[in-house]
Amino acid sequence: MTMSLRVVVPPHPLIAHWLTVLRDRETPSPLFATAMTELGRWLTYEAVRDWLPQLSLQVQTPLAVTEGMVVDPSVPVLAVPVLRAGLGLWAGAQTVLPSARVAHIGLVRDERTGEAHCYLDTLPERIGERVGVMVFDPMLATGGSLIQVLERLEALGVSGQRLRVVTALAASPGLGALGKRFPDLTVYTACIDPELDEAFRIVPGLGDAGDRLHGSQSPVFPEEAQP
Repeated sequence: MTMSLRVVVPPHPLIAHWLTVLRDRETPSPLFATAMTELGRWLTYEAVRDWLPQLSLQVQTPLAVTEGMVVDPSVPVLAVPVLRAGLGLWAGAQTVLPSARVAHIGLVRDERTGEAHCYLDTLPERIGERVGVMVFDPMLATGGSLIQVLERLEALGVSGQRLRVVTALAASPGLGALGKRFPDLTVYTACIDPELDEAFRIVPGLGDAGDRLHGSQSPVFPEEAQP
């Protein structure tokens, strides 16, 4: 049976709301960070809906014994935020997965070629066979950065249903490239935009997520207003 990339865009009003806040060029960095955090929270909530294993048990309420379900503590989760802006998504996801371990991967993209280069990798040398891995990549444009991360995980034995990817925004060309390399992957995103421009930026997109999240493009010492 042929496998195909599964892309989920949850029809949730809060996801649509916070994505619109991210897109607005007038959104200041503090509010942009809040929007990224909220998207991380709600997209992760949706991503773990059918993914986290559960155990049934009995609990004693103040009145009687009843059956209940809990998340299986014997199946750990490893969160992998892709720096820089992946930290914004993880800030919200952490409220959903407070017990997850964290490993960071830092990538920087060459603006001329669109290729990403790794400058930080804190993945563990070994990832247990039962560990679920969730990757937080702020935007999926060409797919190059995410493919690098997934190839590193693949080398550690992690692939298929053990993986979930959360991204604020995805572009059709990047999803196409990702699907060719990892057809058994599941991606959760707030929206799919149709194209990339000549600089490999998502259109209409939301700009540079890292710069907007951290205010990198804002002057440290604004010029004084002219009389």
